[in-house]
Amino acid sequence: MIDHTGIGVADMARSAAFYDAALGALGLRRSMQLPPNEGTDGIGYGLDYPVFWIDRYHPHGVKQHTAFAAKSRAEVDAFHAAALKAGGTDNGPPGIRSTSKGNPPGYYAAFVLDPDGNNIEAVFRER
Repeated sequence: MIDHTGIGVADMARSAAFYDAALGALGLRRSMQLPPNEGTDGIGYGLDYPVFWIDRYHPHGVKQHTAFAAKSRAEVDAFHAAALKAGGTDNGPPGIRSTSKGNPPGYYAAFVLDPDGNNIEAVFRER
């Protein structure tokens, strides 16, 4: 199952106005906004937590970001190892992600770039 996904946009203000209206019609709202001074400029839409992101920050030419929900830390670790073995590029080893970057406590994730440069993540949300 997909935990969250996002796309890169060229003009944050224009895209935010568009997604505020379009996703608002579906009952989604801005549930998180990253500070631009952190090197990222992102807006997350959802209810309890963001499930769809728009942002300008795409390291290594990343085109899209999709995070898949894992059932355990071990599953995140296995995802990372399998993706690297299959030709993916490490974009963040398994580990707890910092809450100072907007992540909730207990956010255990790993990131890889697929062969086309898309950022793929596996995440286990510890409760």
